[in-house]
Amino acid sequence: MKKFNIRKVLDGLTAASSSSSSSSSATAQPGTPRENDVVQETLQSEHFQLCKTVRHGFPYQPSSMAFDPVQKILAVGTQTGALRLFGRAGVECYCQHESGAAVIQLQFLINEGALVSALADDSIHLWNLRQKIPAILHSLKFNRERITYCHLPFQSKWLYIGSERGNIHIVNVESFTLSGYVIMWNKAIELSTKTHPGPVVHISDNPMDEGKLLIGFECGVVVLWDLKSKKADYRYNYDEAIHSVAWHHEGKQFVCSHSDGTLTTWNIRAPAKPAQIITPHGKQPKDGKKPEPCKPILKVEYKTTRAGDPFMVLSGGLSYDTVGRRACLTVMHGKSTAVLEMDYPIVDFLTLCETPYPNDFQEPYAVVVLLEKDLVVIDLGQIGYPIFESPYPLSIHESPVTCCEYFADCPSELIPALYSVGSRQKRQGYSKKEWPISGGNWGQGTQTYPEIIITGHADGSIKFWDASALMLQVLYKLKTAKVFERARGKEEKPSTDIVDEDPFAIQTLFWCPESRMLCVAGVSAHVIIYRFSKQEVTTEVVQLLEVRMQCEFSEGDSPDPGGEQTPTLPTPAAPSSPQEAEPLNQLTAGVNSSEGARDNIPCLQVRSSPLKQSPGYQVELVVQLVWVSGEPPQQITSLAVNSSFGLVVFGNSNGLAVVDYVQKTLLLNLGTSELYSPSDPCQRQPRSPRKPRQPSGGFCDSNDGSNNSEDRCKSPTSAKMSRKISSSGEQKLDLEDRSHRWSPRLCKRPFDNMKNGKLVARMTLKLNVHRTKSDPQRYGKDNAFTRSRSSSVTSIDRESREAISSFYFCESFPRKSDSLASPCLLVGTTQGSVMMVALGLQPGGDQKLQQPLSFASCGTLVQLKGGILTMALLDAAGTLLPPSCEAWYDPNASDEEKEKVRRRRPATPPSSQEGQDSQFAVLCSEKQAKVVAMPSQTIIYKHNITEASFVLRADVVQMAGTYCIACFCANGHIMSLSLPSLRPLLDINYLPLTDMRIARTFCFSNLGQALYLTSPTEIQRITYSQETCDNLQEMLSELFTPVETPEAPNRGFFKGLFGGGAQSLDREDLFGETAAGKASRSLAQHIPGPGSMEGMKGAASGVVGDLARARVALDERGQKLGELEERTAAMMASAESFSKHAHDMMVKYKDKKWYQL
Repeated sequence: MKKFNIRKVLDGLTAASSSSSSSSSATAQPGTPRENDVVQETLQSEHFQLCKTVRHGFPYQPSSMAFDPVQKILAVGTQTGALRLFGRAGVECYCQHESGAAVIQLQFLINEGALVSALADDSIHLWNLRQKIPAILHSLKFNRERITYCHLPFQSKWLYIGSERGNIHIVNVESFTLSGYVIMWNKAIELSTKTHPGPVVHISDNPMDEGKLLIGFECGVVVLWDLKSKKADYRYNYDEAIHSVAWHHEGKQFVCSHSDGTLTTWNIRAPAKPAQIITPHGKQPKDGKKPEPCKPILKVEYKTTRAGDPFMVLSGGLSYDTVGRRACLTVMHGKSTAVLEMDYPIVDFLTLCETPYPNDFQEPYAVVVLLEKDLVVIDLGQIGYPIFESPYPLSIHESPVTCCEYFADCPSELIPALYSVGSRQKRQGYSKKEWPISGGNWGQGTQTYPEIIITGHADGSIKFWDASALMLQVLYKLKTAKVFERARGKEEKPSTDIVDEDPFAIQTLFWCPESRMLCVAGVSAHVIIYRFSKQEVTTEVVQLLEVRMQCEFSEGDSPDPGGEQTPTLPTPAAPSSPQEAEPLNQLTAGVNSSEGARDNIPCLQVRSSPLKQSPGYQVELVVQLVWVSGEPPQQITSLAVNSSFGLVVFGNSNGLAVVDYVQKTLLLNLGTSELYSPSDPCQRQPRSPRKPRQPSGGFCDSNDGSNNSEDRCKSPTSAKMSRKISSSGEQKLDLEDRSHRWSPRLCKRPFDNMKNGKLVARMTLKLNVHRTKSDPQRYGKDNAFTRSRSSSVTSIDRESREAISSFYFCESFPRKSDSLASPCLLVGTTQGSVMMVALGLQPGGDQKLQQPLSFASCGTLVQLKGGILTMALLDAAGTLLPPSCEAWYDPNASDEEKEKVRRRRPATPPSSQEGQDSQFAVLCSEKQAKVVAMPSQTIIYKHNITEASFVLRADVVQMAGTYCIACFCANGHIMSLSLPSLRPLLDINYLPLTDMRIARTFCFSNLGQALYLTSPTEIQRITYSQETCDNLQEMLSELFTPVETPEAPNRGFFKGLFGGGAQSLDREDLFGETAAGKASRSLAQHIPGPGSMEGMKGAASGVVGDLARARVALDERGQKLGELEERTAAMMASAESFSKHAHDMMVKYKDKKWYQL
């Protein structure tokens, strides 16, 4: 049977799509080994679908808040039109208004599963919360009025809307139509008033009489409006502007807060003057004069209790002489006044009460305070008003996030281990009561694999989060800044920092879930290696290894000595106060400092005092790059750890360094140019060193043979290698020798040259590298170094300099002639070169502790367009070959336990038969992806991902039992390519890059999961898995749960008999179309929402649309039947109650005579 030639088909597809701006061609290269065609690829486009799942974190720029006291659900609106809903721990929901206008007010339809939102663009929307993903049922857009205030009475379907002109309109929330009943401002105020009263700032009905509406105008006028007679009963005038109004539950008094920091209490039947005027924070003069004015009281709430004094809660009102004081919430209870300081300005607050009925004793039990960057709930029932411990992940932004990593389907024992050490870090002093916002139910999803998110922060902290089952909970927090000394005063601030602020900020991190090794790189050119331990230890001396990575400018590439200083690599973090660093007392011989120039000084000073390390991650080794002849160290751009070999490798724009963290030894310090073999077509020829700014020490001038050469790698335990570079020709020969084998090193005494815990290792190399403003850009490998890229990739300001961008430890075939796999290191650069370095280790053994360790450069494996982003290795069946790693063991455990674990090593990879390839190297850059067969080093597949844009993040991930490449481009496209053939499986224009935060934090994980920081305070999780999208409805939490509405307060017999209780009002008779007529059509426009029947009709057609409409109709019919059932039950209960009372009256009076009544 003739074989199907995929190459011709793909070539045809490539030709057909060549006119597209984004080139996406997967091409099988000539000479492809036929055995590669037998790799069965099971992934298809049907396995992929992109959708958002959940959003975690604090709502960015909050603007309003509402609470449903029966459902116990909290809603928060933001200035960007977002809506966040919170219930019990793990119950969260995110919605977004399309207009993006700020949410100025929210009103729940209490216990109805609905919410009304009012926006700054003068639109109101009705949200249906009875579905897992809330949708807008109706919208109303006002054309001639600006909305300033909304009020929806409990168990009413008529919404009052106040406007900037001072008018009040009434909307039916069921149909979202305007009533013809309008309260005009000129009828509400006195006819003798000559000025406009200003916008409506408050609307509420009298708790005891629904027919009386209290209207507050900004100028200080309050009007009690009779809805039936359509006239004002009373008008209350005060000289200061009003900010808010609150009723006493009996409806006889109300309190107003004013712009001068006063509270006025009014009796409704005494409008002439306030019954009481108080200034809570004003200084009371002794002569009886008016207190000094204070800042405005922005909001006041008046809540009564059955057994004691009422609570009055207010925000603002502080004295003007409290400059610099933080925002405060004041709680007045009886004769006591508590002032509670907040960390951020107060946006809004709500008092949570036991009853939803405004005409009953309120019995407040908590206050929810919405701050600009936090949400605080205060317990009113305990002495001292402690706060509740929040179950929500609202502390993501506690310090700005600088990097993020996502691990799905990680080892199951990790989360319990992290939780056990993290639970000891919890703060004390919280309220002992349960979290009061407790509505909703968790989802019932079946996907329960462990997921962990790690965030690095600007203050040097690292947080581990449990992200399983669409939830997010902090597990453990690590503070890396504890390793360093902190400057205590301005006079101690050093000048050795390379960043102005946040010197401890996390730049990148590498985590091995199996061995639990953690490696962190910071912006101050430092690397910290951590081990996980369940036991507390005190480290007397923090082990420090200082590395001197030096490069020499060549004449062709160096900037003009008298020209501008080239800027350094950017930091991903926002900038903090510099920290003191002292020069080392013990410097390596052969390194002479220029007069006045900083040399051999790290950016930060490692603490000299003992370090108490709690259970969790504990410092194993600190590696710092030092200043070299007045030049600051370059920031770390890439990082990798291999626990099986005990190695950590890191790179920057100067080159790479390999450190043995077990023996605290620097093994290799190499420039990028020295990775290329002499015969490599991509190699750059070394040139004579430049004359200006020649450092006095560190390397030899090629024209001056008298200078002593620096040791190539002066580790405390390594043998010296003195090589003299007298000419460029000799250096070339030297590099040629060195490109095949570097010096072996036997590590027997790792602490020979240790002074005060500082292990000094120096290395000086002659390189052609510069400091650069942004990530270095790839450039042509010709001898002139002047050819630029054909298309700009990542930065307009990017300069042609090469840096290390990616590492990958593996066990592969370094040379084409190899038949046995051996430990290797793949190195990727920002110029698109992929080099392979052979490590002189036996795979899966402990020989590195007994025999010399050597390295061999194998030159360039392959060249790609754009900087290398990710690399991986597949076996002949297309299965990922992860880097070898050792199982975790507690470093503080007994030696026997350590040995048991360390004997369990991964099996040695199978050998390759002669003439056959047994591995695929997967390489992905900013522009393209290639698959290289190993050991033949033949490019068998190539795919141009994008031409007009560039890839920001790429990862090789597991999906549906196999593997693929997932990419995120700067133009917003999310793509997926099959492995090894690089077939396009997914290409969706999802999110254009609008913020560098997204580029810095976007990451993919296994099983179709991904995330990014959508705002400084929020993490957005997405999925590109069809299976997850299909199960999303089950996995999401439910906001609405059927709960019976509490019974209305009992009016008592006499109040019912003589009319002393609450007066009800048939609003339908007043506001309905029959009585009030129709409203002007030009006043507002009704817009059916996507969740309503009208919206569904407009959005769908055909059979699918009919099915959707039928489903919505069934939902609405079921909802109405449920409401009918509830009303029927209520009527039956009322009838039974009436029957009982009638029977009691009959029994009481049946035997009495008429004159005894």
